[in-house]
Amino acid sequence: MSPGPLTFPVLRWFALVWMVVWLPAYSRVWGWANLLHLCDVAVILTFVGIWLANPLLLSSQAVGSLAAGFFWILDAGWRLTTGRFLVGGTDYMWDARYPLWVRLLSTFHVGLPLLLLWTLRKVGYDQRALGLEAAIAAVLLVISRFLSAGLNMNYAYRDPLFHRAWGPAPAHIAMIFIPLVALIYWPTHLLLGWLFRAPGGSP
Repeated sequence: MSPGPLTFPVLRWFALVWMVVWLPAYSRVWGWANLLHLCDVAVILTFVGIWLANPLLLSSQAVGSLAAGFFWILDAGWRLTTGRFLVGGTDYMWDARYPLWVRLLSTFHVGLPLLLLWTLRKVGYDQRALGLEAAIAAVLLVISRFLSAGLNMNYAYRDPLFHRAWGPAPAHIAMIFIPLVALIYWPTHLLLGWLFRAPGGSP
């Protein structure tokens, strides 16, 4: 049976409640531009994917979210145990200028990958996911370059490891995009394709 809107009869309503809380809170505390983060776009597209039971949307966000969740957990866990950040990117979780309950909403980085894996058991993994997620990342990187350099949205101005720019805008974006796809998205795509059936296939 092909996935349909009733594939997730309960989860879709939980997802709606989450969005009603998370989206206004994030946009008010950190601003609408913050929602252009790849991980925040993943939340929005996962919600749409759950509501529509769309294998392509859910698969694409699994490609982008598994490694992102892992690195978020690693960095936050490193800070908790050593008092220092391993790479950075989770420092806002300790910034008392922001309400604690809003900061705790960022723990979606832990739950989102697990949720996506569970949904793929239901709807299957769409092999087109790699191309879609790469296209989403490319568009967001270009848009991020038009935002303030201080935001460094999606590392469009400085890379996350060396904290430096790699030449003019096209060169720097390529230096972020190519490793992202080759070293993170592509291996995740291969793993998910191996773990899950194709949409419409036998469970």
